[in-house]
Amino acid sequence: MERIALGSRPDWQAKAEEAGFRFYSTEGEPYWDEGTVYAFDLEEIEDGIESPAAELHAMCREAVAHIVASEELMRRLEIPTDHWDLVAHSWAEQEPELYGRFDLIYDGNGPAKMIEYNADTPTCLYEAASFQWQWLEDQIAAGVLPEGADQFNGLHEAFIDRFREIFLPGTHVHFTAFEDLIEDYSTVETIAWAARGAEMGAHFVDIRKIGITDQGQFADDEGRVIGALFKLYPWEDMLRDDFAHHIAQSGCRFLEPAWKALVSNKGILPVLWQMFEGHPNLLPSFFADDFVNQTEIVQRSSAALARGTVTKPLFSREGASITINKDGGTLEASADRGYDSYPMIVQALHDMPVFDGFRPVIGAWIIGQACLGMGIREDRSRITKGTSCFKPHYIHP
Repeated sequence: MERIALGSRPDWQAKAEEAGFRFYSTEGEPYWDEGTVYAFDLEEIEDGIESPAAELHAMCREAVAHIVASEELMRRLEIPTDHWDLVAHSWAEQEPELYGRFDLIYDGNGPAKMIEYNADTPTCLYEAASFQWQWLEDQIAAGVLPEGADQFNGLHEAFIDRFREIFLPGTHVHFTAFEDLIEDYSTVETIAWAARGAEMGAHFVDIRKIGITDQGQFADDEGRVIGALFKLYPWEDMLRDDFAHHIAQSGCRFLEPAWKALVSNKGILPVLWQMFEGHPNLLPSFFADDFVNQTEIVQRSSAALARGTVTKPLFSREGASITINKDGGTLEASADRGYDSYPMIVQALHDMPVFDGFRPVIGAWIIGQACLGMGIREDRSRITKGTSCFKPHYIHP
């Protein structure tokens, strides 16, 4: 794994505009940055990222079965009591999942470490699946990269295949997000594009325009009943909204399904550690009250915890409300404290690799139950935020 200066394509901004990639900069700073890129060999991808991510996903599914059978864990993960049956039924029926993204610390040496799983509403998808691939093709055509250079990126094709597994041809699927949030809309359209490739009907509706029919079904702003809905709107919010009591009887199939409320929740981290303590791809993680009370499982990880801790809320976005502690003080903390009111988990601090002063995080994409692509975000900070840069990657031939 290397960080290499290749230089940017002279026309990359025009290509971004042409492709509809309108958020290539954010808050006046570059978000897409191809001046330097990350290079890997095939073994690093297959053994260091792809296989561990698939194994972690399988472990998360085992954890879901464990959580739905435990009232204590459903409560600790802050699942509203009124919707326990909805979540448990979703799992019992094996309602199909579509995608997710593991965030991993990896430097090419030693096992990748899972820092969280964005299993419900992950973004950064368009740039990983589409614009990153265009970059690779352009750089090979220009002779900047050698013939035979590759990329860990089978995302578009994998989405098409997954839609074909879930739905019959000709099925109409609605897609929803807040239309004015450009990155969210881009993510939804990337997935809808794949649905169309799988011969699905794909209809976008702004989430604020979804209504309830007299029969208790969800409908779009043209009065069409929604039988299947991909929603870029998290379950922790959906289950607390006024319309939540309509979900169970609506007859709507949701992507992601309700059981993903357990996997996208950072409470999955201490549950995984309880179930798979010592697994090489996991970091010691605990519910905050167990950490304060120094329970037995916490004491067994005292050496790792002595190197530092990361405190995270059960629910948060873009690094908000994260605090990193080391040597008895705060090493780094999010400026955005918007999720401080939620219960916290405590995770052992793991040193991130540093390349030219930047710290990368690997986003390993799961489609169905396989890892089929990746993207990289980097920042000088230890906390990856909404403004952290996206970096393309390639695999040496």
